[in-house]
Amino acid sequence: MKTFKKLPAKDKKELLKFPAYISMLAANRDDKLDDAEKDAAIKLSHTATFACDPILKEFYREVDKVFEKNIALIDRELPKDKSSREEAIKKELSKLERIVWKLGKEYTDTMHQSMKLFKEHISKAHHNVLIDFIFPLSIPYLNE
Repeated sequence: MKTFKKLPAKDKKELLKFPAYISMLAANRDDKLDDAEKDAAIKLSHTATFACDPILKEFYREVDKVFEKNIALIDRELPKDKSSREEAIKKELSKLERIVWKLGKEYTDTMHQSMKLFKEHISKAHHNVLIDFIFPLSIPYLNE
């Protein structure tokens, strides 16, 4: 199995944008990346450095160094209308997918699972803050 550090420099630089594009896709449901979503994404990218699958530790360590810069740059460069923005994000994710597959099935499967969780976390950024504020106690089906 190949590892992240064995990728060519250009591929590494592009792949480090993967969590930022996933964050942008999750945030696009309401047309923009707002502060709650951005904060959740930044915190998660930092936490992932310590809490991810061991196979992705090196990747997330490098992501953590450039995540804020990448997400700000991507947010500025993407089209502003919802459908064009989503189309551009998906196009970039498709390119990144080709890079991930260079790392083999095990790494790719682990990366997919991680990005799925990343997207789910960002998608719930507003829900979690509101629910936790109004209902600080755990209520089945509401706090999940």
